[in-house]
Amino acid sequence: MSRPRQPRLVLSFSTTAAAMEMERLCLEQGVPGRLIPTPRQITADCGLAWSAPPEAEAEVLAAAARGGVQPAGIHRLEL
Repeated sequence: MSRPRQPRLVLSFSTTAAAMEMERLCLEQGVPGRLIPTPRQITADCGLAWSAPPEAEAEVLAAAARGGVQPAGIHRLEL
């Protein structure tokens, strides 16, 4: 039995290093979300993406900006 799809904010990255830095920043700052394999709906150079609740968008983007992490893309998907 599969779980129901939910809206998610997904940040894709050009490099694995950027994805790992995003994870570190968010964990340090208590920002919600987690690393996931990049969904097939997204084309990205890196195989990892940051997934967070859509209502945390401002917080996630602020954490990325504070840490100097530039997402390759910002997506809103049902996952």
